[in-house]
Amino acid sequence: MKNWEKNLSSVEGLINIARKAGFVIVGGENLSNYTKKLYLLIMDNTAGNSLKREMQFLSEKRNLKILTVDNLSKIVGIENCKAIGIKNKSFAENIEKCLKGE
Repeated sequence: MKNWEKNLSSVEGLINIARKAGFVIVGGENLSNYTKKLYLLIMDNTAGNSLKREMQFLSEKRNLKILTVDNLSKIVGIENCKAIGIKNKSFAENIEKCLKGE
């Protein structure tokens, strides 16, 4: 298994655990309406321009990092998922480390 494949499976595992624990907000509209603290935004590379603008605005407004990935819907296990937010600092930090290959 190549290093990036190992990291991707780690990210998939972390996101699934975070989802089961209730630490993931799914979808652009849900993210825009979410008023509590978020720590990380993850967006699919194939997201449309409207969603990209919305996530960029949210990122600037709340001082959040946006990471992009391929096949986010496969990673999250939700069909046609283009954006998620992580609302747990520890999960956000670990997911970011895995996506950056650390």
